[in-house]
Amino acid sequence: MLLAIDVGNTNITLGIFKGDTLEGKFRMTAKQPRTSDEYGIALRDLIRNQGKDPKEVDAVIIASVVPDIMHSLSSAIIKYLGHKPIIVSAGIKTGIRVATENPRQTGPDRIVDAVAAYYLYGGPVIVVDFGTATTYDLVEPDGTFGIGVTAPGIRTSARALWSGAAMLPEVEIRKPPSILARETVSSMQAGLVYGYIGQTEYIISRLKKESGYTDARVVATGGLGNILADETDSIDIYNPILTLEGLRLIYEKNKRGISR
Repeated sequence: MLLAIDVGNTNITLGIFKGDTLEGKFRMTAKQPRTSDEYGIALRDLIRNQGKDPKEVDAVIIASVVPDIMHSLSSAIIKYLGHKPIIVSAGIKTGIRVATENPRQTGPDRIVDAVAAYYLYGGPVIVVDFGTATTYDLVEPDGTFGIGVTAPGIRTSARALWSGAAMLPEVEIRKPPSILARETVSSMQAGLVYGYIGQTEYIISRLKKESGYTDARVVATGGLGNILADETDSIDIYNPILTLEGLRLIYEKNKRGISR
């Protein structure tokens, strides 16, 4: 079994693959500091809770945008699962060409999403990842990834709203029954959700227009992407496990070079 780990700014998402089938998915917070032993014990328990034996894990791959936890997490995997993880970083085989001005500064999560979208759905493809930040990345027909837009995520925008305005409460992020809001909570929900739909549609439209790829397929993933994808025709596909699928695909391209 392959354990795929996506370390984000808010959560660590983990998936267990048997072949190309995702057989289990679980999350843990990325904000809580942990020792390697704490990570190791947590990983083993979470794997068991999925009905799997940790000894069945024969490979691990990680994409991380939080460098500070990587030493403890990698050490935990070596100590408790018995494998040296493969880390998505510069020089790894991905099957696409990263043509940003500084590829080493391109987030591993964006590369992984681009790989998954390109190999699962073809190019040109625009990948929208609704996370702590919302990213819009374009992969061209030949597999070149060099264009990307970064915006605050919807939860990040929401926290800024209620932490920066003393009289506004913290609200659940969901679409209200109507944009014709008559009280504070639904007013904030309308602004957040409908405002974000507008941003999404505009950025996708501009990417298509300025790149010339007007027929590019749009694939969304992450966080509240399911809510937003259902509310706009600009998104063609919502795939909640896109990043994990990308990790699996990258592992397949690199597994011969993995040292045990």
